[in-house]
Amino acid sequence: MDARAAAWFSRRTARWQDFPVEWLLAGKQRRGLSVSVVIPARDEEHTVGGVVSAIRQALMAEVALVDELVVIDSDSADGTAAAAARAGAVVHRAGAVAPDAGSFAGKGEALWKSLLVTSGDLLVFVDADLTEWGPHFVTGLLGPLLADEQVRLVKGFYQRTFSAADGTTSAEEGGRVTELVARPLLNLWWPELAGVIQPLAGEWAARRDLMESLAIPVGYGVELAVLLDTADRYGLEAVAQVHLGRRGHRHQITGDLAVMAAELLLVAERRLSGRRHAAAALQQFTTADGEVAHRCRPVPAHERPPLRSPRPGELAGTA
Repeated sequence: MDARAAAWFSRRTARWQDFPVEWLLAGKQRRGLSVSVVIPARDEEHTVGGVVSAIRQALMAEVALVDELVVIDSDSADGTAAAAARAGAVVHRAGAVAPDAGSFAGKGEALWKSLLVTSGDLLVFVDADLTEWGPHFVTGLLGPLLADEQVRLVKGFYQRTFSAADGTTSAEEGGRVTELVARPLLNLWWPELAGVIQPLAGEWAARRDLMESLAIPVGYGVELAVLLDTADRYGLEAVAQVHLGRRGHRHQITGDLAVMAAELLLVAERRLSGRRHAAAALQQFTTADGEVAHRCRPVPAHERPPLRSPRPGELAGTA
């Protein structure tokens, strides 16, 4: 491993057990900070309610650690919004937030829109399709932000579980796109970030002022873009990671993951070259009844601009 990555790994890697709830609550109150949990969701009717209710019960009812629990519904075709509202979340439809700014399909769009309808100083992002997890995902991610003011971004990592069609489960160290695309990109072009175990983890936390200072890709490139831009702007010490245990969730089909992979390549190429690309497309082929068919799938290329510019002294090395 790159020497910088190895040194960072030893300093900035923790476990969720390192941050007891009582310690987090005292730190939050001492610093006068507020916490918002944001759950981006699209067609997750069967799981979003369980995610919302678990966080609400453990971290809002039993202790007042979380101040806001918001679901951003990305135009779901099922009952996602109703299920989230019944479980106790404040629900916003992504297209209805700042309608004058337009709307794009994608996870990054939901996270960018969430900045307009939340007020927390610390933001924790949690996926809506979780099936094996716990509210300790939230507490673990908050820990480094409350322990060290230099930390601006916290990435989760975990042992992933994969459920096969026959009901059997197996453990994976990382997601398919993580291992096949994201980690090779980091090792090749950003070796100082090679110690980040799961750069595409859907569970992560950040300071509001960081999120408002960055451009946000509207699709699945958001996690990689935020990681790269945070390290570039504020240095490696602004990033931390926390082991969250085991995580189970719904798995996507390979064709959809290919679009995600193309988004990551676009995000990386932009940050290497500085060029702003317009629309991109991915050609995919399928075979049915011995015949080859093809389709051209658009790759989300738009990036939402920062909501504010960094203040003087915020860039790495200028304080």
